[in-house]
Amino acid sequence: MLDQTLAVVLAGGTGTRLKPLTAERAKPAVPFGGKYRIIDFVLANCLHSGLRRVLVLTQYKSHSLQKHLRDGWSIFNPELGEYITPVPPQMRTGERWYQGTADAIYQNLYLVERSEAEAVLILSADHIYRMDYAAMLKAHKAGGADVTVAAMEVPLGAARAFGVMAVDDADRIIGFEEKPAAPKPIPGQPDEALVSMGIYVFSTALLLDELRRDHADEASSHDFGKDILPRLIASRKVMAYRFGGDTGRVTPDRYWRDVGTIDAYYQANMDLLEPVPPLDLYQADWPIRSYQMQTPPARTVPGVSGTEGIFINSIVAGGVVIAGGSVQHSILFPQVFIDDGAFVEDAILFQGVRVGAGARLRRCILDKDVVVPPREQIGYDGKRDRERFTVSEQGIVVVPKGYRFA
Repeated sequence: MLDQTLAVVLAGGTGTRLKPLTAERAKPAVPFGGKYRIIDFVLANCLHSGLRRVLVLTQYKSHSLQKHLRDGWSIFNPELGEYITPVPPQMRTGERWYQGTADAIYQNLYLVERSEAEAVLILSADHIYRMDYAAMLKAHKAGGADVTVAAMEVPLGAARAFGVMAVDDADRIIGFEEKPAAPKPIPGQPDEALVSMGIYVFSTALLLDELRRDHADEASSHDFGKDILPRLIASRKVMAYRFGGDTGRVTPDRYWRDVGTIDAYYQANMDLLEPVPPLDLYQADWPIRSYQMQTPPARTVPGVSGTEGIFINSIVAGGVVIAGGSVQHSILFPQVFIDDGAFVEDAILFQGVRVGAGARLRRCILDKDVVVPPREQIGYDGKRDRERFTVSEQGIVVVPKGYRFA
């Protein structure tokens, strides 16, 4: 079934809650984990699952995302019918941008039809997880489903932020509510709910019919969760596929995170620093592919004071130099420089950040090419930080790209 499946990755979201990290880039292009971009996870899943026809629907500030796809993901052979193709809005169906998840695919129906695929796998580009889609496609076909929705179990109180499914004993979906005030628990599991991961498998013929019907409905918000799925549940066989139940080839870490806010993004990065990280990046036959610039190895050297540069429980990318500074429980992207006597703790520093001598950084995210002056402090004075920068609900300070201090 894999060679008869078209994967469509929705990558056009503005990522408003992630600003200023999304001020100049699309949310899927935000750096993650010291060397990746967020979109790398869904594309690695496609690669390892054996999917070789992938459309990436871009929209908002997509230049850096398209450059990343070109530099890091030009790995398939078009002459063999394989591709990862970015598709910006083309106004083929009217003078408007994508209006919702369903409308994004509707505006590109001709590409779906031209693929002659039997099934369409619809994915989001802005989640961090590893999943073998081949196992889900196998379950979809074996169960004779018209639609299959990937689902995960979450505590009942957390389910209000998701689309919540009601299922029967065979995991057929019999009800669906988008972000309900009172989520319905899983039968036999009163403290948990089954929620949608925004991953759908459709038979192609059904998808085409439903998208055309949805487009003609002026009252629709053109969203899969709000409009299309609730309508199909009553008349079609719509099944839930439980994430982590049949893991396929991927080790069962069962990790999935929506990194749509600064706090969620920060915590997902910090998760990688746990003694045993909940997200397994080290499965030898399931690497997360990304573009990697050519850099020299990272190194620590003594500073001018003679103090040795050190890092403790940190992720340190290529080209990083810690020259007499101290880095603890932090993530450093390529070409970061930490000067003599500087102290960095619980921080995420993007490519090209320079931290001056004696500066102190704590619980912060510094975007690309920020230059921190000597003896500057970030993360120690909440009032002063809020006067200059974005500060999250949980107190994470975010310094925007290229910021220059007075």
